[in-house]
Parts: sequence; C-alpha cells; structure tokens
Amino acid sequence: MRIVQACPYAWDAPGGVQVHVRQLSAHLRLRGHEVLVLAPSRHPAAEPWVRVVGRPVPVPYNGSVAPICPSPSSARRVRRALERFRPDVVHVHEPFTPSTSMFATLRSEAPVVATFHAYAERSALLSAGVPMLRRVWRRLAARVAVSNAAASFVARRFGDGIRVVPNGADIELFRSASPASLPPGRTLLFVNRLDRRKGFSVAVQAFALLAGRHPDLHLVVAGDGDERGAVFDLDPEPRGRVIMLGTVPHDALPPYHAAADVFIAPARGSESFGIVLVEAMAAGLPVVASAIPGYDEVVRDGVEGLLVPPSDPMALSGALERVLCEPELARSLARAGRERAAQFSWDRVTEQVEAVYAEARP
Repeated sequence: MRIVQACPYAWDAPGGVQVHVRQLSAHLRLRGHEVLVLAPSRHPAAEPWVRVVGRPVPVPYNGSVAPICPSPSSARRVRRALERFRPDVVHVHEPFTPSTSMFATLRSEAPVVATFHAYAERSALLSAGVPMLRRVWRRLAARVAVSNAAASFVARRFGDGIRVVPNGADIELFRSASPASLPPGRTLLFVNRLDRRKGFSVAVQAFALLAGRHPDLHLVVAGDGDERGAVFDLDPEPRGRVIMLGTVPHDALPPYHAAADVFIAPARGSESFGIVLVEAMAAGLPVVASAIPGYDEVVRDGVEGLLVPPSDPMALSGALERVLCEPELARSLARAGRERAAQFSWDRVTEQVEAVYAEARP
C-alpha cells in the first residue's frame, strides 16, 4: 500500500505527534508499505522518505507552542507531493490544525484517515472554528483518536464515529537499554518539556520536600523549556543533586530510564495520552503521575503507578515517598507496568492502523 503520513508540526522539533508519526511510518515500512511523510521543518530531514513542505512558525495553543506552517505556498507543495506520489490512503494527524495535515485533507484524491491527538478541558478557538472545520470533517473517510479523552474533545463539537487506536511506543528500545552512568543513590526521572503544562515546577517543589529526608536522592531532567529556571528556587545543596540534561534525542533516552528508580510525570492537564508513561513502564519504572484525563487511561492508580491531584507538590512528594520507602510496592508497580506497556507495542498498534486503512479504502 502507498501511504502518505501528514504531520502538521515541525519534523525537527520535539513532540509526541512527531514521535508517533516517525515510529508509525517506520513500522509501516517494515511491514512492506511505501510511506511518504509530509511535514514542515526548519532543516532538511534525515530520512529519505520525509518531504519537507514548508518552514514552521511558532503559534501558542493549548498551553504550549505549536510549530506549524499555515502558508499557501506549503499548501501548493502538499498538493504537488500528493499528485506525484499517488497514495492509496492519506493519514493526517491533527487535521484541524492549519498546517500540512489540513492541506493534505482538502487536496487528497485518496481516502483520508485522521488521527486526533489533542485533549483540552476547553478550547474557545476550536469551538469558534467549528463551522469552517466541518468541511475538513466531511472529507475524512475514517476518524481515530489516541484515547477516549482525545475522542471526546472532538466528538462534543463534531459528533461521534471516532474509534480509539492508542499511541504506540518502542517497547523493546526501553525494555533492553543499558543504564547510563549517574551519581550513586536513587534517582527520580522527569522527561518532558520544561513548561507549566508539563508541571516541571511542581516536580521541583516535590523534590525539595523530599531532598532533606533522602540525602541520596537525585532528580534527573531530560528536556528544556521556559520553566528550566525553577531549579534555582532550590537551596544550594539539593540544587546540586539536580542533573539537567537539556533536550535529549528520543533514541538516547532509554539509558536514563534504565538507571532511574521512579518516573515522575506531574502534568497539570491537557494531555490526551502519555507516551512518556508507556516508555517508563516498558523500562520497568514505577510511575508517579497526575490524575488527569489521558494519563488515567494509560496508568491505573495503584496498579502500574500512583496518581495524584495535579498541581499539588505535597501529594506528589507523598506518593514518591511511598514508592521510595516501600520496596514491595515499587516492585509490584514495575511488574504491572511492564505487562501494561506491551499493550501499546507498535506491532499491535500498527495492525490496528492497517485495519482502519483497509476499511477506509473503497
């Protein structure tokens, strides 16, 4: 099958949608499909099967900044790429974003499958755009969301008919890594953008509450963003036990998971799924995360991890203390997490995606 994957966000920027499209495309290729990815990018793509169709601009949305390309010249590049490749199916990600996916939806002559990745408690911008976006909605032959939360976010504005196919994760990459070299002691691992939505400052405050009682405890941080300065609110001694790695390429993350003791994910909301949670579980890490829509579909409280109210450093530190001080609890969560992560393997998810393609084609 000839498949186009349309990614609305900058290919060379970190993000869950980019990881999803990159890994799904790689697994589809392994299964014998011809795949062409269309995406904006600031730099040439390393993969020969990726076509850069424009230069992204940063647009604030949903508590973050989306690097998208809404230019008419990009729409023309998308149209030409579709005409040359002649796909059997076009898979667009976040088609309501005014970027590559929307252009591909409106210009494709092949059936269009859409995946909705986002979730927010509310979105005045999306609600205001419903009349214009119905044209995009009607062009979709099949509609998929990565979670019930993401499905509900779209369905309450456009109607039902959205099935859930979860995000996939490279389970083996995280299951079999050798540990990175870290200082002696126990380690909390935070992997995400350092911004308010991901709750980095909450993680730092929770670490401050624990650091005095656990002098061997370190916080390892993989990511960058506007809240990186939160570590300077710590006293000098615990601040010295925070290891700021900066942005780490996705394939270079597993050794840090292998070397850590607990994964911490204190996002404040607007999360549709939580790939970082699946990757942590695959690595055998007990998870302490926020009890928010999306996350609670991946990690079950008391089974694979402990879920706490968002934006509550005291509750977060209390749950971390339990995992650190109750070895049997930590082992139980880790065992269950490994089993749970297998449900999100790319082999399973790719089969589900292929089934959607088959149904979408006439």
